[in-house]
Amino acid sequence: MIPAARFAPAVVPPAERGIDTVTRVAVVGTGPWWGLQHAQTFAGRPDTRLVAVVGRDPGRTAARATPLGATPYVDLDEMLAAESPDLVAVCLPNEGHFEPTLRLIRAGVPLLVEKPLTFAVSEGRQLIAEARHRDLFLAINFNHRYARPVQLAAAAIARGDLGEPVFATWRFGGEPGTSAHPYANLIETQCHGFDMLEHLCGPIDSVAAQVTGDRATLAVALHFASGAVGTLLGSYDSSYTYPGTHLLEVNGTRGRVLVEDTVRRYTFNRAGDETAQVWQAGYFNDTDRDFHATFDRHLDDLLPALREGGAPPVPATAGLRALLLAEAVIRSAETGRREAVPDDEAPAR
Repeated sequence: MIPAARFAPAVVPPAERGIDTVTRVAVVGTGPWWGLQHAQTFAGRPDTRLVAVVGRDPGRTAARATPLGATPYVDLDEMLAAESPDLVAVCLPNEGHFEPTLRLIRAGVPLLVEKPLTFAVSEGRQLIAEARHRDLFLAINFNHRYARPVQLAAAAIARGDLGEPVFATWRFGGEPGTSAHPYANLIETQCHGFDMLEHLCGPIDSVAAQVTGDRATLAVALHFASGAVGTLLGSYDSSYTYPGTHLLEVNGTRGRVLVEDTVRRYTFNRAGDETAQVWQAGYFNDTDRDFHATFDRHLDDLLPALREGGAPPVPATAGLRALLLAEAVIRSAETGRREAVPDDEAPAR
């Protein structure tokens, strides 16, 4: 059985005995979405302490840090010198990741970065190369991997319940964010789709894309190195308020799995069997129905790996891989041709 996140709100008391090491964490970014989520989570876990919040606006930064017992800073270098954190979480606006992340890598600080890694493959390659040169812990928060339906799907595929995967489908649409990049939806949102599809089905080796005139909606035909095929449909012309805004399907020779709205429902069907196996969060299971609790579960793996000197459970190379796939989709959309995907950082088959 896959356990619930150990430190999720409303499930585990705010303090837990047996915590030997507390990780000191600084959060860079004061945004209302993941910046807030990271700060609140690190302040609330018994195995972490939020020591600092770094922002650009002194008032906003103090308003975020002070209620959580952290020190506000508007200078990154000053924070590093004063606090010497064990881990820094980078939660900046999506198009502002590269320069602060590079500065932190060169300072030798273990990092957890929000997606996307960057908006350019060249920048992503530089971040990965500099981190490798320093043998630095560099993780990315592809938290969808930690949704219980996704973990159930991964376990079913690993057991061979589906047989050989034949096709996979990802659909995800909602409102646009604030990024100005013409392919913002592809790079900052559908990176989750690329990560999920390769996490479950192995590397994608070619893509063929169609996009709308403003590039806010795209449809991509996929070919996997295994011989399976797939589709990815992503949109900023939809709404996250719609039921069924997200769907992930993997169909194999012996069965099929469905993941609906990431955390809402998991379904497994065996070929030829009209009876399905379905998981949905129970009445009191607020943890597994809460999308944000996927971050807690990611930290349940990430923090022990950091303390023990291991590799991140979701390394930032996964973010570079999503960028390589996005770049191939852009080439296909602009040339009208099927495009091969480089095998750099591809997951093991």
